[in-house]
Amino acid sequence: MNLSLSNGVFLKYTLSENLKAVRDLNFENLEFNMKCVQENDEGSVYIAKEHLKALGLRCLTLHAATLHVKEEKEIPRAIYYGRVSADFAERLSSTVLVVHSNVSKKLSQNQRNDFVEKIFRELTSYTENLSFKLALENLSYASDGFGKNVAELEETLDIIDDRNVGITLDFCHAEATGQTQDILKKFHQKICNVHISDWAHKPFSETARVKDFVAKLRSYDYKGPLTIELNPKCTIEEIRSTRTILERLVQQMNDISKG
Repeated sequence: MNLSLSNGVFLKYTLSENLKAVRDLNFENLEFNMKCVQENDEGSVYIAKEHLKALGLRCLTLHAATLHVKEEKEIPRAIYYGRVSADFAERLSSTVLVVHSNVSKKLSQNQRNDFVEKIFRELTSYTENLSFKLALENLSYASDGFGKNVAELEETLDIIDDRNVGITLDFCHAEATGQTQDILKKFHQKICNVHISDWAHKPFSETARVKDFVAKLRSYDYKGPLTIELNPKCTIEEIRSTRTILERLVQQMNDISKG
């Protein structure tokens, strides 16, 4: 497991300050969150690429800009967000593009199916020959989007109908919806990115449930990114503390597997 930090924790910083803050914490890997760039500033990808190279940072994963579509006229905007995010992921050499279902939980099933199909038909076609993998994220309890549990994730994947689409398992979201074990059991072979934080994306202490989660990942031979995704209210010390806990847990799991 490669420890990584979502730069969304520094979204209030300028782009150069944002990426430098990740490196100053001695991270070598990051997940680039599209919230950290202005919506119409597509050229900032070149600036980000230069900064990443200069800082010696690897963009393992990239979190797409998302829109949970409520009506058909919003579909072109969701597709636009997906394409721009895909361009960023490709140019920053990301291996995973984290995506949402891009549809509202309030839609009827027929509308939901229609909108998901239209959005992902364009997105999967656009990304077909690019070098990263799409990974559908399970959403939070409070999200206005569709995709919070196994059934909703399965429905979305069935509509997309692309066996190459993976899963980003968000531990914070899964714990809040009571879905952690179910998602692990159902999708462990498809998980290619993990977001980890405590409730509401806060830092955590070394609890039994966190230990169990990391142990389960190890038992499934998960080797992808373990992405710390904290809210912007977290302090530098809280980020450091969270990293220390995770490093210790991962090392313990490694030692157990070697023993």
